[in-house]
Amino acid sequence: MARQERFVVKAVLLLGLTFLSSVVQGAEPNYSLYFDVTKFGAEANGDKNNAQAFTETWAKACGSGAPAKVLIPSGTFLTGPVVFSGPCKSAITVEVRGIVKATTDLKEYADGDWILFENIDGLLLTGGGTFDGQGAASWKLKDSNPQHSATKCDLLPISIKFNHVNNSVVTGINSLNSKGFHILLVFCQNFTASNLNITAPDESPNTDGIHLSLSSLVNITNSKIGTGDDCVSIGHGSTDISVSRITCGPGHGISVGSLGNKPDEMDVNGITVFNCTLITTTNGLRIKTKRGSASLKASRIFYENIIMDKVKNPIIIDQNYGAKKNEPSRVKITDVHYKNIKGTSITNVGVNLNCSSVVPCDGVELVGVDLAFDVGSAKKAEANLPFSSSCANAEAKFEGKISPPPC
Repeated sequence: MARQERFVVKAVLLLGLTFLSSVVQGAEPNYSLYFDVTKFGAEANGDKNNAQAFTETWAKACGSGAPAKVLIPSGTFLTGPVVFSGPCKSAITVEVRGIVKATTDLKEYADGDWILFENIDGLLLTGGGTFDGQGAASWKLKDSNPQHSATKCDLLPISIKFNHVNNSVVTGINSLNSKGFHILLVFCQNFTASNLNITAPDESPNTDGIHLSLSSLVNITNSKIGTGDDCVSIGHGSTDISVSRITCGPGHGISVGSLGNKPDEMDVNGITVFNCTLITTTNGLRIKTKRGSASLKASRIFYENIIMDKVKNPIIIDQNYGAKKNEPSRVKITDVHYKNIKGTSITNVGVNLNCSSVVPCDGVELVGVDLAFDVGSAKKAEANLPFSSSCANAEAKFEGKISPPPC
């Protein structure tokens, strides 16, 4: 049944995204209108704030009534917050060839976003260009005093946010040194993110590569992500999500969660992570839920063909994440499958299933998990300990070759 359900998830994603495949493979729409931001006053001098020029260019393209392209040509364009808002009268492409740099005064970012796409059906964001969040100065301020951020929830600004953006593709884009999250998807459906290069130092705070919530039929693939937080984090209300061919590291791994942060969160189901490589990350495949959470469910989660290279916690379910409350988590985790997971761990616990005492994990299956303890990279206190698995409040089934030994 688990295998059949996994194929159902992939089939649904394939059907939902088939009409987008020609774009991903390089076939461009037949544009009748081109809108170059420099024709609307944008200057590639790295000094002028081009937010108004970007907004005016978008407004003309969005309202044109024909397939249109917004072009940000070669050069360095500085800009503060920009909102690309729909609905548009036709499909629209934003082609970024140059470097778009964020302003550094956090007082400009009261809404918490730098580049926001919202209420759009049929967006293509592409071009090989770079969004540079210039986050280094902001990271220092957040570490010393989060109130300096002047943003909601004391989180630093998100570089690129997609809100209610459907039937859309982001491909061939670079995101560098975001202040907060690099990319956020919320209320998105039929969305592909591919061939992305997302980069921030491993010490940068909360610089998740791609975070999504309340979204469905999302395909994240063929990308390289190295940040100071999760490479990909899948939040509440996510259904039928595919993550594949991701090279992750540095960072905190590929995570489902954290879940249970708020009382009105929605279930997560139909998550497939396959053909990914994690290198020197602090976690590998992680499911994390908060203590004292409201009741919700995370189910039908599949991990397959994963390579770990010196990963700290290769397989981990942590239902005591952010343990500020004494109450156990009430997030029910069920129907979770790990298959063909190989590589090395730098901690002596390669599999850690730390589940809730009130809603224990069940339907957890591990098949062909072949991990080795890299003693030379481990802390001295762990180097002489046996390589092991740990299970608490978890109903788990182990099959085939299993290393570390089952718990």
